[in-house]
Amino acid sequence: MGMITVGIADLKVGKETDVLATYALGSCVGICLYDSEKKIAGLAHIMLPLSKDAAGSSNTPENRRRYADTGITELIQTMSLAGASTSRLTAKIAGGAQMFSTNSAVFNIGERNVAAVKKILSAYRIKIIAEETGLNYGRTVFFHADTGIMEIRAATKETKMV
Repeated sequence: MGMITVGIADLKVGKETDVLATYALGSCVGICLYDSEKKIAGLAHIMLPLSKDAAGSSNTPENRRRYADTGITELIQTMSLAGASTSRLTAKIAGGAQMFSTNSAVFNIGERNVAAVKKILSAYRIKIIAEETGLNYGRTVFFHADTGIMEIRAATKETKMV
């Protein structure tokens, strides 16, 4: 089993017995895409909703992977190159917490991230089959390429397997 770490504003693809892991999802969202026939798993860790909202950001991989729209698009492309079929992909998402107590929409980036992720996945006709988002705590995600199971760990919560 290979452990593959996905950093912030990053994405990776794994196969067979690989486990993709991303840590400290607060307002960020982890997007797990899976082709169950080929057992190809992909995980992206996005920070912000839409790249078009960024003022003067360059088109580097780090910047593209920061946003829901461009990060998910790149993840799908990378998985396709690895042999996955977009028509078979399913999604599981986690994160999007509201880490600060405020009623301001400006600060509720987690909610905006989740909404953007759902919109982009819907545009690609990728069904979300599991979701662990919102609330006010951070999460760590382990995504198992052999089973498609997303394991969610949080400091004060029981581990969830979905």
